[in-house]
Amino acid sequence: MKYYSTNHQAPIADLQKAVVKGLAEDRGLYMPENIKQLPKEFFETIGQQSFQEIAYTVADAFFGEDIEAGKLKEIVYDTLAFDCPVKQIDDNIYVLELFHGPTLAFKDVGARFMARVLQYLLSSQTETSAKGCNVLVATSGDTGSAVANGFLGVEGIHVYVLYPKGKVSPIQECQFTTLGQNITAIEVDGVFDDCQALVKSAFMDKELNEHLRLTSANSINVARFLPQAFYYFNAYARLSQHPELVVCVPSGNFGNICAALFGHEMGLPVKRFIAANNANDIFYKYLLTGQYEPKASIQTLANAMDVGDPSNFARIYELYGRSHERITSLISGATYTDEQIAETMRECYQRTGYTLDPHGACGYRALREGLKPGEVGVFCETAHPAKFKDTVERIIGAEVPIPERLAAFMRGKKQSVPMTARFEDFKAYLMAQ
Repeated sequence: MKYYSTNHQAPIADLQKAVVKGLAEDRGLYMPENIKQLPKEFFETIGQQSFQEIAYTVADAFFGEDIEAGKLKEIVYDTLAFDCPVKQIDDNIYVLELFHGPTLAFKDVGARFMARVLQYLLSSQTETSAKGCNVLVATSGDTGSAVANGFLGVEGIHVYVLYPKGKVSPIQECQFTTLGQNITAIEVDGVFDDCQALVKSAFMDKELNEHLRLTSANSINVARFLPQAFYYFNAYARLSQHPELVVCVPSGNFGNICAALFGHEMGLPVKRFIAANNANDIFYKYLLTGQYEPKASIQTLANAMDVGDPSNFARIYELYGRSHERITSLISGATYTDEQIAETMRECYQRTGYTLDPHGACGYRALREGLKPGEVGVFCETAHPAKFKDTVERIIGAEVPIPERLAAFMRGKKQSVPMTARFEDFKAYLMAQ
């Protein structure tokens, strides 16, 4: 498979370059040249297949030309050592639980897959392997922990997690600041967009790239965002009896819903999609006006969605031929204040007994308000509510038990490197490594 840049000013890349480089030379995001349609027979039998079997078929469509079949199957099955179950909440609303992985967040799937693919690609290139690889990742919450744990102990790869000081939950923070080994946490005095800007600037700096081999594990990387399509196919397999299926994705940097849309282009029988936002409503306003106007992010209860310039908008725009009409014919939006998020969490818990995290609450409310007669909706519960324990308990008035694998992180000692939001300072730090 070949990959081109969304800015159309960079050379075509193979999988090795697209994954190891992360970002194209023109600062564009890599897109696969072809999106293969899956055969009709696959969807006719999908309800009888396991999650891993479904995911392998999807992975083969994207990576089968570049990764030997046996190795790709091993990568997929090892990645998905846990389930992403679908549970019913209301008569016409289901939840796709994506928090059953090691760090209790949806990003475990993409991070674990990418770690294994990157290691495979490095091991197949003697020169690349000898130089090693440095992964830069900006996080507004769950990305950092998922990537750090996905790459923990992987030989030849060092991970630098950049996160905004004081703007991720304490439990999220301890999941990537207590690991040590080949993981370094960088505590940036700024917001998520500052962290993301530092990462992108690092990729574009010639001197820095001559000193270190850099790549990203954010959803800008094709090996990070594409595997997230796996669990949408799995959700459909569990709900294939419903012909009018609506998928709602709580959205921040838009890598997750982007993967769902790629699945749709492969033939996934979803009627339409809803992108649920918190107060960071840039995409929502684009849907209404046709104008994409990034702005500074706003801090909210749903902090992993606090993104003012979502990177993967470029992929969505490209996927639909830069047509506002095509995008709005398939995708609608919703945006909620902190007060509305809290109200939704409280109401859902009192009425159904189900505990939502702040991000899932946006998705659930969007379906409650946006489903049409005859439609059935499924939304993503992207993180375990215990990751926002204090916030959730205060809102619903009940205790949220902490799973043991999360408690283990909390017992660790924080290790982080303080950093300004100035690229010159970040570059000087990396040049010293």
